[in-house]
Amino acid sequence: MTASDTDASNFNASLGCLLLPAVEELATQLERVTGLSGGERDLVAAATRDSLYSVLGRKLTRLLVLELNAARVTGRLTGEDAALRWTQFLELSSRRDFWDGLAGPYPTLLPRIEKLVRNRCEASLRFAQRWAVDRASLGALCGAAPGELRSLGFGAGDSHCGGMTVALLQCEGGRLVYKPRSLAIDLALRQFVTELAEYHGGTLSIRVPSVVLREAHGWAEFIPHRHASGREELLDFYRGIGHWLAIMRLLGGSDLHAENLIAHGGSPVIVDCETLFTPKPPPHPSGLGQALDLAAELVAGTVLSIGLLPGRGEGLGWRGVDSSAVGMLPGQQPHLRQPGVIKAGTDEARIGDTRVEAPVSQNHPSPEPALARYWPEVITSFDEMTSTLRRLDTEGRLRSMLEPFSGCRIRVVTRATEVYSELARMLWHPVSLHKPAPPRQRAMELLAKMAANVSTAPSDPAVIEAEVEELLEGDIPIFTTVAAEGRLEGPRGTSWLPPRNLVEAALEHWRAADFTLERNVIQSALVSAYINDGWRPEEVPRRPERVRTDGLERSRRRIMARIMGDLAATAIRGRDDTVTWIAPIFRPTGWSVQPLEQDLYGGTSGVALLLGAYLREAGAGRADPVKGLEALLAATLRTLDLAEARPGMQRSRGVKLRPQAPGGYIGLGSQLWTRLVLSGWGLDGGDGVARATALAEGIPEAAAADDIHDVLSGKAGAIAPLLALARRTGAARPLELASALGDQLCDLARLKGDGAYWSHQSWPEGVGGFAHGVTGIGWALTRLARVTGAPRHAQTARAAFAFEDALFDEGEQNWLDLRLLDGLKTAAAWCHGSVGIGLAHADLDPGLEHAQTRLTLRRAAAATWRLGIGWNHCACHGDLGAWELMDRAIAAGEGPEGLTREHLLGTILTSIEERGPSCGMAREAFVPGLLPGLGGVVYQLLRTHPENGLPSILTVGGGDP
Repeated sequence: MTASDTDASNFNASLGCLLLPAVEELATQLERVTGLSGGERDLVAAATRDSLYSVLGRKLTRLLVLELNAARVTGRLTGEDAALRWTQFLELSSRRDFWDGLAGPYPTLLPRIEKLVRNRCEASLRFAQRWAVDRASLGALCGAAPGELRSLGFGAGDSHCGGMTVALLQCEGGRLVYKPRSLAIDLALRQFVTELAEYHGGTLSIRVPSVVLREAHGWAEFIPHRHASGREELLDFYRGIGHWLAIMRLLGGSDLHAENLIAHGGSPVIVDCETLFTPKPPPHPSGLGQALDLAAELVAGTVLSIGLLPGRGEGLGWRGVDSSAVGMLPGQQPHLRQPGVIKAGTDEARIGDTRVEAPVSQNHPSPEPALARYWPEVITSFDEMTSTLRRLDTEGRLRSMLEPFSGCRIRVVTRATEVYSELARMLWHPVSLHKPAPPRQRAMELLAKMAANVSTAPSDPAVIEAEVEELLEGDIPIFTTVAAEGRLEGPRGTSWLPPRNLVEAALEHWRAADFTLERNVIQSALVSAYINDGWRPEEVPRRPERVRTDGLERSRRRIMARIMGDLAATAIRGRDDTVTWIAPIFRPTGWSVQPLEQDLYGGTSGVALLLGAYLREAGAGRADPVKGLEALLAATLRTLDLAEARPGMQRSRGVKLRPQAPGGYIGLGSQLWTRLVLSGWGLDGGDGVARATALAEGIPEAAAADDIHDVLSGKAGAIAPLLALARRTGAARPLELASALGDQLCDLARLKGDGAYWSHQSWPEGVGGFAHGVTGIGWALTRLARVTGAPRHAQTARAAFAFEDALFDEGEQNWLDLRLLDGLKTAAAWCHGSVGIGLAHADLDPGLEHAQTRLTLRRAAAATWRLGIGWNHCACHGDLGAWELMDRAIAAGEGPEGLTREHLLGTILTSIEERGPSCGMAREAFVPGLLPGLGGVVYQLLRTHPENGLPSILTVGGGDP
């Protein structure tokens, strides 16, 4: 990402000499355009000038900051203070001779600036000529004759093909949108929706703006954002989202992110639909097994690829951001890290990391969108529209309805815009301007390397070279084709992909769809809108009115066997004996629906642990046998083996990798602990300890790259698994690694009175609880201090628990949840709240020798029974996590009065049998994950048997595996 527009404006005074002569020339050319008033000519010139200030500022701020500091160091600035020297530099850099003097150290600088400026001015002139000619025919778009232009803004989106951008117009008759491309695809989609409404049985709430077509450009109706006026419009909006999902699944839509959909009352309006009939080349082999490749291809072909559904970004600068048309929820976006100007206004200005809010879009029908409340409407309307489309296909009507799309020009996004933006930042960096050949070559190598991993990305060197040329001139490369032809026309006359009728291909792909999978993806994608692992949708309570305590063992076995059967049935298997599942998974960046990763929390390690535990308990007669689980475990372990081997293979080829997280639930610590447990059960193939030892060696690098410190995915989470490895092997190395992590945590602790906390990207002032907060970190440091004897570790642990103690609210009789989700003051889950707090203290004092431990356990159990039972069944934030705490409290005589272990278990089993098992966030979709999914339901039910010997998954590494 580049410096922000705000930062760029710091140097506007420096840029005038570069752009104003061209703008003045443009003004002269505008004088020769007939049909423009004098005021309109001034508006076009002013809008061009403002656009150029913005784009040049973003590209040249780094250079100007560097030259500012050079001028200060060499004594060229003689002002009495830093502010005066800043002003002096602005005066100096506003002269043409300053820029001419940069031609030596930056030989390509001026030619590139001149080309960019000239392109933008030529594009503005074309706009003015088209406006003058077309104005009289645009009255239908704004409800009245347009009249004179009153305001104009260029740059509503990226620039392409020589500085062309979308423009927003305000004229006497209303507002309009100018697009420098054919809008035939927009008209075809509008007509398709109109015709479809007749077959679907009435008016649809979905809309496409009216357009006026010209050969190489067009004009569109401006759609203002408007919140829904009430519940009926909200229902219409979310039904419309379901309809759009069904339609776009048929039409091969993609790139429909938040900026391409406007909420207009009850109508979700798609305002940019050029990316229909997107080709879907098969993905390149990942090296992680055929199962994962198949799963990745399945996900890429589902409604998830449209861009409407929530999903978290992984690109540099956009990690964790949900830019989807339905997502991008306020308050659920991470702060973005951007290069910005620090100490602007002084001669000590420098480029540094700044945190900014994610952009706010106009895609929501209410100020505080309640996605969970309306998600059933999305799924129901998706089903209904899909049913209509399938009926039309059966009747032979659908193909003819698609024919008007065949001659339309479409756009194919072969690489994410974020990729191009990062490369553009590199290519306009002062180092690149000084010596352009190496970064240019580096950019080509990076694009080629990307093509080896992304099947849609061009690999032809000629195409890549043309892409880089576009970036050098300030444009984002664009690829287009006619829908029935399919061969992509790229920058500077290049082409990519073989010819193919993309309309026919999209119809074939839709006919082959697995609509059960599509529904599960829609169901599961809801959780991706929320960044917190403990988020819980609004649900009816699941606590049964009448608890059955007879036949508990029979019920327990039946539920577990049924879920394990579903686990086997939903597995995606490769011919190479690998396996995976598609599910919502939680990562440090938030939730996303994709094939499982390696972690314990919701990934393949957790499934391996579950399978091993079930086979162990079934072998001991404490669970009913389920056919095929032995082979499934072998396939799961083979999949983990490939995942562990891949980083080394990539590094040997010179591929630079982002380290995994170090955490005990998501990260290397979780995988290490899984290997140790399976080794202890004799289910590791004989090399589990060696694999755990190898994983441990990656933790220092992972911790160094980690800016999250919690037990879930951060540094603290690796401590207990490393201690477990030290106990198993007797080696000193794991303890050294754990101690180093403890030292880092002590260094990073922030003091608040007697307490200590750790800043988290989502909660910079600290947070309580186990998964992300002080409880988990204090627990890990206490375990470490008991082995190392280091006073510093023990003192910091005590300070963490002091912070936790200060959060206990006597009135609420629970610990305050500093996240303050949905206005709640407290929580009662493992990830956040009483369950994790109570279990941490009970694990550290299993004999309850200290009165404070008994008090904490008693308080936690009371709060959990009151607030934490009856919402869903998962281990992370549901009944089976609460069960572990409650069962320990009851056994110790600290449970709620009158509550027995039988009644507690009966409450959970009755709920599952009456309503079915639920992991809460993905509702009825099958989620195999150990902590957030149904895998953890089974694991915890296995642990309810009094003779089980399974370790806790809620205090990973707390005891010998």
